[in-house]
Amino acid sequence: MSDDKTKTGPQDASRINMSEEYEVRYWTKTLGVSADVLQQAVNEAGPSVEKVRAFLASGS
Repeated sequence: MSDDKTKTGPQDASRINMSEEYEVRYWTKTLGVSADVLQQAVNEAGPSVEKVRAFLASGS
């Protein structure tokens, strides 16, 4: 299955879907972190954007 280039943002702006490459690209750019850091934050805080932002802000 090819990647749909028209998809540039999240389907649900309140959750981070690490299974979709375009969403990972969007959130890494939006949050200013690498994919590895984003994955760690989602693993620790869950997929909620609000919780991931708080996790990243805490420096954990």
